[in-house]
Amino acid sequence: MQHTGTVTVVVVNYRGAEDTIACLRAFDEVDWPRDHLQLVCVDNASGDGGAEVIRAALPHVKVVESPTNTGFAGGCNLGVAHASGEVVAFLNNDARPHRNWVSAAMAVLAQDPTIASVASKVLDWEGEKVDYVDGSLTWFGMGYKREVERFDTGEWDVPKDVLFGTGAAMFVRTEVFRAVGGFDERFFMFYEDVDLGWRLNLLGHRVRYEPLSLAYHRHHVTMKKFGHFRESYLLERNALLALYKNYGDEALAKALPAALALTVRRSFARTETDTLALDLQHRPGGDDVATVEVPKDALTGAFAVDYFVEQLPSLVETRKDLQARRRRTDAELLPLFRQAMEPAHPYPAYLEAHRVLVEAFGIEGMFANRRRIAVVTGEPLGARMAGPAIRAWEICRALSAEHDVQLVTLSTCALEGQGFSTRSAGRRELREIERWADVIVFQGLLLTLHPWLAQTEKVLVADIYDPFHLEVLEQERAKSDGHREQTSRDTVAALNQQMERADFMLCASAKQRDFWLGQLAALGRINPATYDDDENLENLLAVAPFGLPESPPVQRRRAIRGAIPGIGTDDKVILWGGGVYNWFDPLTLIRAVDRIKDTIPDVRLVFLGMKHPNPDVPEMAMADQARALAGQLGITGKHVFFNETWVAYDERADYLLDADLGVSCHLPHVETAFSFRTRILDYLWCGLPVVTTAGDSFAELAVAEGFGTAVPPEDVAALADALERLLSEPETRRTMAERSRAVAASFRWTESLAPLISFCRNPRKAPDLVDDLDSRERLMGRTFVAPRGSNRRDDMALLRKYLREEGMSGTRRRILGRLRKLRR
Repeated sequence: MQHTGTVTVVVVNYRGAEDTIACLRAFDEVDWPRDHLQLVCVDNASGDGGAEVIRAALPHVKVVESPTNTGFAGGCNLGVAHASGEVVAFLNNDARPHRNWVSAAMAVLAQDPTIASVASKVLDWEGEKVDYVDGSLTWFGMGYKREVERFDTGEWDVPKDVLFGTGAAMFVRTEVFRAVGGFDERFFMFYEDVDLGWRLNLLGHRVRYEPLSLAYHRHHVTMKKFGHFRESYLLERNALLALYKNYGDEALAKALPAALALTVRRSFARTETDTLALDLQHRPGGDDVATVEVPKDALTGAFAVDYFVEQLPSLVETRKDLQARRRRTDAELLPLFRQAMEPAHPYPAYLEAHRVLVEAFGIEGMFANRRRIAVVTGEPLGARMAGPAIRAWEICRALSAEHDVQLVTLSTCALEGQGFSTRSAGRRELREIERWADVIVFQGLLLTLHPWLAQTEKVLVADIYDPFHLEVLEQERAKSDGHREQTSRDTVAALNQQMERADFMLCASAKQRDFWLGQLAALGRINPATYDDDENLENLLAVAPFGLPESPPVQRRRAIRGAIPGIGTDDKVILWGGGVYNWFDPLTLIRAVDRIKDTIPDVRLVFLGMKHPNPDVPEMAMADQARALAGQLGITGKHVFFNETWVAYDERADYLLDADLGVSCHLPHVETAFSFRTRILDYLWCGLPVVTTAGDSFAELAVAEGFGTAVPPEDVAALADALERLLSEPETRRTMAERSRAVAASFRWTESLAPLISFCRNPRKAPDLVDDLDSRERLMGRTFVAPRGSNRRDDMALLRKYLREEGMSGTRRRILGRLRKLRR
């Protein structure tokens, strides 16, 4: 890989020189250049001569001696004070790095500037069992690792955002670490990593778990130096420090008094420890005295609370500063707690106290924002999916982290969900789903096919990222005038129906939002109620573009070069990364390739998917014209290749990473202006330079951000020049590829779907639709039941046209359809 940036690794030593030396020597095998790697060892006043032993054994390591033992937190901060790297890494001295520990973490940081910290995957010394693959946090501030000691089965090998990493093996951008104050030295040790991660998240940074950044930990070696009493004391007090600093005001008001009470009860409940006999007054105001047996560990709770009170003056100032700078709410962060209501200890007396305190202080209500959400698409769900199905799938993945989610298709379902359920549904099943759901997110023609849903009391979210009423103008161009007119009316009516009923709507771009705002204004949805609710109308219509996976693409096999007959391993590949529809312009592209084939004889153009995965979508005329033109020019199978199937969603990276350029060409018409070319997103994900036709929002972005070039529509010469230049200039391609990957970070699904994620945490009816079912029913009737404005002469003319063009059976079908619409 390409190495960028210097990493400073900080290892803290306390009377463990032998382990520390072994840990630092392991970096001889780490895949990161030595001149980009600074090793810093902080000796925490060991007093055993360990610092000199380490210095003699490892002269290339910078050894820093602390005059006092400041614990893990202070030792790490002292190491960072001597760091020269752009990124600082922390590794326990009883751990060792895998060869890829540094390179995998640095790849994550290089790819996405919103990620401030990488949490490494940590296994036991033998690499068999889990030490850390994600952290959980209880509502009372105690961090824990749910998966610890489980065998590593591979199920935790998916990158994801987490609340905190483990101090045993983690990375932080040095500038960010210093800006947020580093580790809190009041913690000394235990939960200082929890506190840092929580703090990073609430200040708007991301902590990313990366399983390829792997380390091995000899578990609990450090803990042998501490007794059980001291460990318990540190855990108790530091949990109180963490929750006081990081909770918002509302959550803290509930959690702190309950957590203080629970700290005392937890200490008394540890029945396996030795006890002390104490004489206590048995009854308030009474004279009788009882002797009770009190666990020695009861003192840990008292000392923990006392330390918390002692630190309170400085904590107040820390909290004031931190809360003033916070960028993310508790509602956004609480899902990262995972099992927040976990009691964390098994003692019977403690469990009962936990139950009572949770109920008395309303703790569960802090985490009670889990909703039941149905996401409905009309597209088939399977290995090969078109854009709307992919978008619905990713919406479910994003929402399922916080909610119970079902992905429902009105077509066929051959795919199991990942953290959510999937199913196919007809009318009866939709009735069940409507009763189950709190929120229904839908695309396409759901309300047209099932108009009864417009009367639901549930919250409806319309995903109108696809302006299909513009697409049909070109798609149906070859059909009769009557057919085109009716199709246009039907699609406009379908969109009007959902826009009049939806409580919240999503679109794909700022330009598209302006377009939809005009339609909402015409429909009367921009009114005093929606305006007073939000003057920018973002509570009604938000931008949520198509997105990209969180993890970088991985090529598992060669799918084009050396795999498609006629394409060699070193050929120059131009990729058309999707379907061929009537509003696109593959013909100009094919002519451009024909023009440059003599100067670049190894140029190869590949059309990735000719047959739409939805069998209800017919092949369009433009696809036939593209095949015919390539055949007429004699370049089919030589310079132009058509993949007649559709590439599976999970396999598309195999094709994209086999290409040199990505292309997207379209015709100059109204669909272009408001489109959102999802294929270009995949080009960005895979770091491809882009050549596109000017006129849409992505063309403007490509030029502005430097990841591509735009040419005039239907200009063969300009397109040929652009392709020839980029194919002949590898350095220009590399520069554009870097820009592609950089821009891709802003289109991650978690980023693009942020408005929907936020809405579903507190879903609500649109203010102009609350308690207005009667008027809404009249509105539905006005919009969808009324026939097209016409007179008898127009109707007779249309009847003659249908008879002439579609025959008796076609005309009968038209009349029955009109009657069904009138009955509805």
